[in-house]
Amino acid sequence: MYKLVAFDAYGTLFDVYSMGQLAEELFPGNGEALALMWRDRQIEYTRLVTMSDTDPKGSRHYLPFWDLTERSLRYCCKRLHLQLSAGDAQRLMDQYAKLTGFPDSLEVLRAIKNKGLSTAILSNGSREMLSSVVTANGLAPYLDQVVSVEDVRLFKTAPQSYELLLTNFPLAKQEILFVSSNAWDALAAKWFGFDVFWVNCLGHPFEEIGERPNFEGSSLSDVLAVL
Repeated sequence: MYKLVAFDAYGTLFDVYSMGQLAEELFPGNGEALALMWRDRQIEYTRLVTMSDTDPKGSRHYLPFWDLTERSLRYCCKRLHLQLSAGDAQRLMDQYAKLTGFPDSLEVLRAIKNKGLSTAILSNGSREMLSSVVTANGLAPYLDQVVSVEDVRLFKTAPQSYELLLTNFPLAKQEILFVSSNAWDALAAKWFGFDVFWVNCLGHPFEEIGERPNFEGSSLSDVLAVL
């Protein structure tokens, strides 16, 4: 039924909250709060950039995801009244470049490739940071392409970001299964016209707008059951 399984990266293949351990080491008692706020502010900045200029040629406010990630870290430390030294900022950003993959990420990609299907990442991340985290987790041999929204200078959930999969693969929408643990991403991909698997690892309710995903599971491994 599907010829390509495309994955979101951050939060789906890689654990964005794995930063919490280092954050707690640097800022005792504030690690979890910083990790949570950092992720929320990072996504908020992508939305501001995209919604404030929806030019099909790209937002004039565009900054690479790496830059937005660093700036959101600085904001959150100020918001939490944490003194962020240059050295601590570097350690946190270095850690972000090599986020821990979820335990089943590699196994799932390998199993999909063994079925003869194509695999890809479609991510807000810049090419350089995606290359770093993919390599750090040993996923490169099991990915046909790593697609970054840098090519359109508009972040998800802009339709142009999802269109990149059709640009990079000669396939119809119905031949692609999109996988994300972020409900907002799953919703937007469904609106775009993809079949969607939502990895609901936290047991959250789905959004109250839009169509429900075609499939839902509590872990990445559950994707294999629908292939």
